[in-house]
Amino acid sequence: MSEFPDAALYLRGAETLVASWEAYAHGSAGAVVRRTPNVASAVFPIEPERGVYNNALLARDLAPTERAGALVAMAAAYESAGVARHAAWVYERDEAMRVDLERHGYAVDASTRAMGMALADMRLPRPEIDRRATPWSEYARLFGLPAGFLSGADHDVFHLVVACLGGEPVASALAFDHEGDCGIFNVTTLEHARRRGLGTALVAFQLHDARDRGCRTASLQSTPMAVNMYATAGFRDLGVIIEYVPSDPERDHGVLGI
Repeated sequence: MSEFPDAALYLRGAETLVASWEAYAHGSAGAVVRRTPNVASAVFPIEPERGVYNNALLARDLAPTERAGALVAMAAAYESAGVARHAAWVYERDEAMRVDLERHGYAVDASTRAMGMALADMRLPRPEIDRRATPWSEYARLFGLPAGFLSGADHDVFHLVVACLGGEPVASALAFDHEGDCGIFNVTTLEHARRRGLGTALVAFQLHDARDRGCRTASLQSTPMAVNMYATAGFRDLGVIIEYVPSDPERDHGVLGI
């Protein structure tokens, strides 16, 4: 049995996710992550990050008064910053929180699968990758991120790997370490270079590097199409995170995946 049961991996991944939002906030004017009891609300009032990171992660399995307090704190965080576009992330099995969100006018918009692993359980060898050192601005341009995206952040806290095919940069993966857990984010392969195993290779490379840095676990949020790729590397299915957004069609919201 792994020294990290599923519940522990989920909590480690959740903390890494919120810590990554805090790192992003240092690179966006006026941005802040408000940690209040039972909810962490990432508030990004300025574009281009405004359209991506206005997400709040709600704690699991709360008592009724705790749920009510978390929802009030989340709403206040965005209202005070003049941000109408936000999303609430809730664990799929937390039926009580889901009911409360729907009562407050939220509707399901999307979902990702939380996945985690102990790096001692890594299944893939370190791959050989044709890599290229890539400035952040070029990375953003190559992989379709908005102009100026996180241009003011401390990019040294992120571990960016860009893979090449025939000398052309075609795939990327970002890693961020927090208290011994390595979060894997934004694994992307350009369409013409897909189905060559580059995404799997990049994830394996990041995991080996994370273990070398002293990390003991890794975490990510997977789209449905990528679950099997991550499982191949040793990631375990920890359950679905459901994204709720205001049901008012005039209110946009942040998106998952970065």
